[in-house]
Amino acid sequence: MAMKKVLAAGLIVALSATAVACGSAKEEPKQPAASGNNNANTQTASNKKHTISMIDYRYGALPPADGKGIQLINEKFNVDFKPQYVVRSDYTQKLSAVIASGDIPDIIVLEAPDANFYKWAKQGAFLPLNEYMDKYESFKLIPENVRKSVTVGGKIYAIQKYLTENYDLTPMIRTDWLDKLGLKMPTTYEELKQVAIAFTKNDPDGNGKADTYGMAMAENINPQYAMGTYWDLNAWYHKNDQGQLIPGFISNARKEHVQWLADLYKEGAITKDFALLNWGQVNTKEFYAGKAGIFIGTPRGMNPTYMQSLVDINPNAKLAPIPAFKAPDGSTGFTSSPGYYGLVMLNAKLKDDPDKVKRIMEMIDYGRKFYPLEQRNPSNKEFDWLNGMENQGYKMDNGAVRRELEEKGLAPMNYLPDARMWAPSDDANGYSKEYTVPLLRDVAAQFETMHKNLKHYVNPVNAVFSETRATKDTDLSKFLYTEQTKMIFGEKPVSDWDKMVKEWMDKGGAQVVKEVNDALKEAGYSGPQWK
Repeated sequence: MAMKKVLAAGLIVALSATAVACGSAKEEPKQPAASGNNNANTQTASNKKHTISMIDYRYGALPPADGKGIQLINEKFNVDFKPQYVVRSDYTQKLSAVIASGDIPDIIVLEAPDANFYKWAKQGAFLPLNEYMDKYESFKLIPENVRKSVTVGGKIYAIQKYLTENYDLTPMIRTDWLDKLGLKMPTTYEELKQVAIAFTKNDPDGNGKADTYGMAMAENINPQYAMGTYWDLNAWYHKNDQGQLIPGFISNARKEHVQWLADLYKEGAITKDFALLNWGQVNTKEFYAGKAGIFIGTPRGMNPTYMQSLVDINPNAKLAPIPAFKAPDGSTGFTSSPGYYGLVMLNAKLKDDPDKVKRIMEMIDYGRKFYPLEQRNPSNKEFDWLNGMENQGYKMDNGAVRRELEEKGLAPMNYLPDARMWAPSDDANGYSKEYTVPLLRDVAAQFETMHKNLKHYVNPVNAVFSETRATKDTDLSKFLYTEQTKMIFGEKPVSDWDKMVKEWMDKGGAQVVKEVNDALKEAGYSGPQWK
């Protein structure tokens, strides 16, 4: 997960391997909310029925164009809602053609503010949304530093979808293995190295076989095992000789970290041939198969099926997050996420139809409304409607919501432009309480407590745009991953680090550094921010 685009990809993988809670927001249509019956018909202030078009993407199967969720939306908001869904692999090309044609849908959804977003915003394709940001409760919750990433020339061009600020994936460890070997929770990289080696050589599962090892890893050196922002390849935290911020990916701290990984690889303490394993394989065939003792976790979106498989293999397995290490500069803490994942834009031509804009805003805001855990049940008619009504779009299982597959299209949340609850704080989500696997519930709760009591670094690069970074980041990151993987394997010496960095700079990295720092200066960046 390197830099912004790769971080997003890593998140996608993590979330696609999980069940993610969705949700909603506050200013509602003027008449009473829909009840449990299927004929609910709540209209907004205007009685005019609007036809509203949308283009969006999906990673999995597409929901049907005439699903029950569409009917419920049409009835509730007095609209003729016409969403078009495209598989993600084809979406960029399809959307580019749509924008170029000039026949742009009312609502446009993007995954992240890429080069196209900024280009189209500057060309006037999107409606400025500044005047709406304080009119709807869920929009008010978007932090100022998060809004900056979709602000062009002082105009906000997108409503961002929710992502927890501080629940990025961080390392966790098998504490039952620590107990078996009489080891303590590591607090430094040297201690972590010794633990990883012990997990490899000292039979921590006690089966008398040499079938365990320290750290599970997949292609692209994933997880990166950064025990704090100081070592985080995605964080723009360190500076070069010219005083410019640089990505952690090319920092001296990363160089030391790669050497540390190379040392562990020699000891057999990292997944053998990790460069050939994809994310799914390292989950199902390595860590959750009981082979490795160190991996990553988070309160949000962990996979119950994976965790249950670990419990089936090792019924006495115990897990805990590894707290952030104190860095050489005295800092202690992990890096915040960008604070959002996904964008909703409106067609600029809607400026002449404020009533239609209001109807769309009500739909978006309604889908984002936050419900506390105790309100996520059929007795809450709004929540019930959003999820397609009990025993139709979802079922209750021991107090937990079990939704039908999205591709069935049974619930409004399967279709609304945004149906992700914007929580007032990370811990308000109560993710750990929704898990039914006891081990997963326990470790997720520990992650929640750890993050709540820890400061997080606000990554400044998330609030600015670099054209070169947007267009070349994938190739530049791939180059660094490839070179650093060779160093870990021992195919190249770590002493070639400066040569690697120079080549990265020559390939476009230098321009990225310049553009990011120029943008930060223009935005009034005043230095590191922890919160």
